[in-house]
Amino acid sequence: MDLLLILTYIAICVAVFKIFKIPLNKWTVPTAALGGVFLIGSLILLMNYNHPYSEISRVYFVTIPIVPEVSGRVIEVPVKGNTRVNKGEVLFQIDPTPYEAIVEQKKAQLAEASQSSVPQLKANLDVAEAAVARAEAEVLQAKKELDRRKELVKTHVIAQREVDRWQKEYDARSAILREAQATRKQALTEFESEIGGENPIVAQIYAELDRAQYDLEQTTVRAPADGFVTQLTLRPGVRAVSIPLRPAMIFVNDEANYYVAWFRQNSLLRLTIGAEAEVAFDGIPGKVFSGEVEDVLPVMSEGQVQPSGDMINFTRAPYPGRIPVLIHITDPDYVQYLDKVPGGAFAQTAIYTEHMHHVAIMRKVLLRMAAWMNYIFPFH
Repeated sequence: MDLLLILTYIAICVAVFKIFKIPLNKWTVPTAALGGVFLIGSLILLMNYNHPYSEISRVYFVTIPIVPEVSGRVIEVPVKGNTRVNKGEVLFQIDPTPYEAIVEQKKAQLAEASQSSVPQLKANLDVAEAAVARAEAEVLQAKKELDRRKELVKTHVIAQREVDRWQKEYDARSAILREAQATRKQALTEFESEIGGENPIVAQIYAELDRAQYDLEQTTVRAPADGFVTQLTLRPGVRAVSIPLRPAMIFVNDEANYYVAWFRQNSLLRLTIGAEAEVAFDGIPGKVFSGEVEDVLPVMSEGQVQPSGDMINFTRAPYPGRIPVLIHITDPDYVQYLDKVPGGAFAQTAIYTEHMHHVAIMRKVLLRMAAWMNYIFPFH
């Protein structure tokens, strides 16, 4: 644009000098040159500040790394790359054999627990109750013997040591009774306790069975949403692992892409939501699409801080960074070019504000010149 302005100004100066027959001397030529510098510089300055331009703009899209919940050998990959699938359709199948075996094992443990664990608990309770009854009878007998000997001591029939001996016997049998009662209480608690209407042992095995069945279901990996798989390299025989750093596929969500333009911070005061914008894609030469500023993101990655053992310092962000601005393309003609604008496409963006709107024509000409320049392919 600056070259165009310079050439236009030179043409006007040549025409003025010839039409008005102005002599070329040390006064007229420098005056024309300085006037051109001042005029063109002022126009470019006003245009750059009031109508910002970003030569770095891109189409962004959301992907989902497909990481299986379980690990195993892949036996089938029915999905095809870059072909649309619906949510819930099968992406690939992991060999279910080891997980089926675990399910069968848990079912067998559940059957065994239902048949043996509960009766065993009932038997333990019966034994504990019998022990309590036997200990109560022995305590009662010791109590009678102790009371009888206390009466005999009063009549001097027996010595005091007999009373002391039966007192120790009574205390010992009382301790055995208390221990038997504690054992019965524990056995009763284990027998009567329930979780969700089931004995704890049975409930635990039910939970393990549910987990095993869940893992078995996860051997069939399905699409998390509507979309498609791109750059499909997964093949039968590959071992898929449940590690976030090793996704098996890249799934692209079927949703509208995001067009983000990166503007210099000098233009921050002129970046307002709702302002008119124009976009020129490198892949669509000679075409400019209209739009508007949808949002100005409030943060930049250069200032991001995460918890760590290191302190921040100025060397971590040596560059000032650019402001991400979300652009919504409203041009109705853009619909017919959607299949020509892949995710990640590069473009240039201009924003036209209400300030110095007469200068906006320069920015529009500049953007259209850049759009036509996209017909030229660089040699690299």
